[in-house]
Amino acid sequence: MSYLRLDRLRKVYGPAVAVDGINLNVEKGEFVSLLGPSGCGKTTTLQMIAGFVEPTSGSISLDGAELLKLPPNRRGLGIVFQSYALFPHMTVAQNLSFGLEMRGVSKAEITKRVSEMLDIVGLSDKAARYPRQMSGGQQQRVALGRALIIKPAILLLDEPLSNLDAKMREEMQIELRQIQQTLGTTTVLVTHDQHEALALSDRIVVMSAAKVEQIGTPQDVYETPATPFVASFLGKTNVFEGTTSADGLTFGDYTVPFSRTHEGRVSFSVRPEKISMSSETQPGLRGRVKTRVFQGDHWLLQIDTAAGRAIVVSPNNGTFIPLENAEVCLTVKPEDLIVSKAAGERI
Repeated sequence: MSYLRLDRLRKVYGPAVAVDGINLNVEKGEFVSLLGPSGCGKTTTLQMIAGFVEPTSGSISLDGAELLKLPPNRRGLGIVFQSYALFPHMTVAQNLSFGLEMRGVSKAEITKRVSEMLDIVGLSDKAARYPRQMSGGQQQRVALGRALIIKPAILLLDEPLSNLDAKMREEMQIELRQIQQTLGTTTVLVTHDQHEALALSDRIVVMSAAKVEQIGTPQDVYETPATPFVASFLGKTNVFEGTTSADGLTFGDYTVPFSRTHEGRVSFSVRPEKISMSSETQPGLRGRVKTRVFQGDHWLLQIDTAAGRAIVVSPNNGTFIPLENAEVCLTVKPEDLIVSKAAGERI
């Protein structure tokens, strides 16, 4: 039996559907991310789990017990918000101990668990500091520790790293994952950041327009997206239109061997790193380099072709890196193409 179960969960505000019949099973100890653009329904889903929003229909169960009849404070959940929501007049240790005090935990046990949590979140030397005396990353560690110290059945994270700068966000992703794996806490994260979801999750729930587009491991949703939306939302991708026939898939002046039952007009995507580029004359998609941008360990090139503009990644390791306005030839492998019918159905 799944630990956390959402069954046909739906939320409607007047004529607007915020969440449209979501089904999701989360195993104990799993880290699951709800990923999607603003307004897709991910935060509303989290708020329904937390008890802040009442579903229009559907059910939520935790370890076999129905949650919907319980108020938020009786659901046994830990929550970390984007804004940290720390008590400014309390020290780090006092912020951590607050939830335990409200639950009537003994002073000896509070002292023990606060000490342990300070060590876990790396703030043992800052127990007496106030939030205003700490960096954003340190404040987020306090917020995380406060949510975890009560030993929640589930940890809910609502865009917890979005206020941090890029470098600190990457560091906190590593720390958050390490802490979650050490404690084994079942975790549900809401994020719009594809890199964050890919780095942290055991599974990702990709949402769009109130519905689930795909559920899978980070590798699954990135390498085998179920829909064109998933392909375009997770990382950079190229989207082309072409025609399938007995000869293969033709786009621009290039035909790729392609064995599928569907014939006719199709849309397909291919990741930039899956496109090979050379200056040689060979069967391929001819193009001219529009721009090239140095990004440290690789170059990102935009190439104008008869099929449209292509984005190509070229490693910065001495391989072929053409200059702007240079003519190039692009090739792809059939197995790297994610092909859909015009209506968006994967084939």
